[in-house]
Amino acid sequence: MREKTRWYRESFALVGLRKPTGTDDFFYLNEMRDWIMKKLVGLSFGLLAIAALAGCGTTQAKSSADKALDVTMIGNPATADPAISGDSNSSSMIAQTQEGLYTLDQNGKVVAGVAEKMVKPTHNGTVYTFKIKKAAKWANGDPVTAQDFVTSFQWQINPQSKSQVANKLKFLKNYDAVQAGKKSVSALGVKALDKSTLQLTLSKPQPWLPDILATSEYPMKTDLFKKYGSKYGTSSTKTMSEGAYKLVGWSGTTDSWSYVKNTHYWNAKNVKIGKVNVQVVKDPGTSASLFKSGKVQETSLTGQYIKQNANNQEMKTTLNSSMRFLEFNDKKTVTHNTKVRQAFSYVVDRTALTKNVLQDGSAAAKSLIPYGDGNDPTTGKDFSEDVGNLLSYNPKKATQLWNEAKKELGIKKASLELLTADTDEQKHAAQYLQQQAQKYMPGLTLTIKSMPLAQQIAKGSAGNYDIDLDGWNTGWRDPSDFLQMADETSSVNFTKWNNAHFTNLMKQIDDTATHTTQQRWDLMKEADKYVTQQAGLVPLYQQAKAHLVSSQVGGLKYTMMTDAQYKYAYWK
Repeated sequence: MREKTRWYRESFALVGLRKPTGTDDFFYLNEMRDWIMKKLVGLSFGLLAIAALAGCGTTQAKSSADKALDVTMIGNPATADPAISGDSNSSSMIAQTQEGLYTLDQNGKVVAGVAEKMVKPTHNGTVYTFKIKKAAKWANGDPVTAQDFVTSFQWQINPQSKSQVANKLKFLKNYDAVQAGKKSVSALGVKALDKSTLQLTLSKPQPWLPDILATSEYPMKTDLFKKYGSKYGTSSTKTMSEGAYKLVGWSGTTDSWSYVKNTHYWNAKNVKIGKVNVQVVKDPGTSASLFKSGKVQETSLTGQYIKQNANNQEMKTTLNSSMRFLEFNDKKTVTHNTKVRQAFSYVVDRTALTKNVLQDGSAAAKSLIPYGDGNDPTTGKDFSEDVGNLLSYNPKKATQLWNEAKKELGIKKASLELLTADTDEQKHAAQYLQQQAQKYMPGLTLTIKSMPLAQQIAKGSAGNYDIDLDGWNTGWRDPSDFLQMADETSSVNFTKWNNAHFTNLMKQIDDTATHTTQQRWDLMKEADKYVTQQAGLVPLYQQAKAHLVSSQVGGLKYTMMTDAQYKYAYWK
């Protein structure tokens, strides 16, 4: 919801009152009344007001427990369907209102959620059997069943859902055959043994599965899914929550909605804040103003506003486990050319981009893998440090490669479109890229096309772009999640880059039954070096996240992998 600054009618200029355009009379009259009362109290009833405030202190303290938490989100979620959610805004909304077999504690550690306990796999790490808590309930009081997870997992992998996150479950037995339409979803390695017992059967071990179950995989209410089908999750009335909060007042186009405490949530007694009001605020200046005025208690910042709040004790800054990169449509003639992609990589001074343009704490990319995404099983060294810096700024090399590409393509000029989300961060990054590319790649016209994140993702998924300023945020510490973005067999490879050598490397990386942990690590290093050198994707920067959090609110913590969970928040 855009912030509406209050300007009053000029006819009331002497007393400082103006009616805002489009504001109804009821609101306006209330404003006049409040102003008059403030003046009267200030002039005539100061002592009485002080006495009254002193007398009602106890009442105010009691009511603070019912006070709503007001927060912002930087863009509009695309869906509330957990099986197909592929954008960060949707994932954020779903994480506040749903709970998986596992969940994250306040410090980001994986713990039991809907499942009674954390389980150890059997059959050489390929079979997980979960018992669902008897107290686990949907918002209408119905029990959460094993079938609700089966429904969700099957829909996620069903090719008809066109889920962008289907491959998060690619280690389930018969995943490939189901995705290819060669087998029914009933053949998938997910079974409801009875109402409260769920069994997952994998084709090979997946040591990072607990992270996925805690951050990405949630149940869907089976009877509602049967009723709405592909329309499930398109609004708050076409979905249901079983997490700490239920979703209220959301549709695909609304700019504000609420999370209301789910009284049937199994751990409801420990949820301290009964309502969270969310509004979409894309402009960081507006976010900062809303926070400063006390209208929101949590908001995210970017760019200059992070710099301006550097000494503000209410700002929390953390490197995010996410990477921004350029995707090049491999199905189009110009962007299919390897030298074109490499030229774009060389025109980017990543240090200047992060320090001078973004100014938000983001870190210059060294490869496709962000810092903190995994450690060498033998030495403990961070993956990005182990691989080293594979990227460099070399405008002369960029010009050389671009001119060679033009000769290969038989062209003298080219016009390309850069697709971005309409956020402050992406707009600034895109403008920098446009300037650098047109300066060092003669004959290139690069135009910027900005749009809401959900639309950007839809265009990217459909291959309706030339170059896409995209990003990926992982929910588990394993470099393969970023490497898959360039794997031709992956559902999240929007480039459709089809490189046989890289695809074979990814196939070996996924073969956890054959390769040791160290062998797999070395294969991931090789894959990272190869995709970066070939510019299958062009890494730009590891994102940082900065939040302003009111000193009146406790319990909101941020980690590299996760944002704060409102179910742990409380008023101080």
